[in-house]
Amino acid sequence: MLNHREMHALNAYCERYRISKSKFMREAIMKTILKRFDEDYPSLFEDEPNLFNQRNRL
Repeated sequence: MLNHREMHALNAYCERYRISKSKFMREAIMKTILKRFDEDYPSLFEDEPNLFNQRNRL
């Protein structure tokens, strides 16, 4: 998931600011996902498939 340098930076950040790595990563991931969903909100005239008009393709 993360390369060695990225993991080192994450560890240093979490240690310095006394943050739980799992909580930080979960919040960052969900923030990115929700932001993208908000940006891709379906419009009235949208023809492309999106999260809201697909049928169980997961």
